[in-house]
Amino acid sequence: MNTQTTLRRFTLGACALALGLGMFQAQADDGALYGPKAPKGSAFVRAYNASSAELDVSVGQTQLKQVAPLGSSDFKFLPAGSYQAQVGSTQMPVDLQAERYYTLVSQTGAKPRLVEEPPFTSRQKALLRVQNLTDSILSLKTADGKTAVVADVKPDGRGDREINPVKVGLALFDGERKVADLKPVTLERGEVVSLFVTGGQGKLSPVWVKRPIDG
Repeated sequence: MNTQTTLRRFTLGACALALGLGMFQAQADDGALYGPKAPKGSAFVRAYNASSAELDVSVGQTQLKQVAPLGSSDFKFLPAGSYQAQVGSTQMPVDLQAERYYTLVSQTGAKPRLVEEPPFTSRQKALLRVQNLTDSILSLKTADGKTAVVADVKPDGRGDREINPVKVGLALFDGERKVADLKPVTLERGEVVSLFVTGGQGKLSPVWVKRPIDG
């Protein structure tokens, strides 16, 4: 009897430990996807560098340093409000609202842009987003052009599509004309992957922007 009781207690303890470790791992995974918990009322901002040189960005006292060419910083949170942003050598005022996400975009030969990134709350699916910063109407399609994934995104507009987590290879189209085959991208549950398209006059630069792995 004593042996059975001891075995039962050991088994229950092992189950509790395994459950606790599982919860810890789930919390760690969530942290990797969603980042640190910000105070209520915060705004979130990151930088995307569409130029060919390393970039430093600041928003008020918040620093987004050494953003690689065609790369992005992770999101940082700060109190909602009006700020002076420094994007490379250019200054610009920005107004950041509570519980909203923004990307500051720097591109060669054009003024920096503040682009809103509506939050995505699903933890089961992923979100494909097209941020069209060009003067053309663009669509994200399968490589053969037969199926539209995010269709007819207007100039200076945004288009979204929820999909199941998957690795996909897509292409960018201007009407029926293929602009570029895109690098395959892996989408994880709960993740937003944005295709930023910059440039103009037929010379477009589409780049997938994901949160840095070490963010």
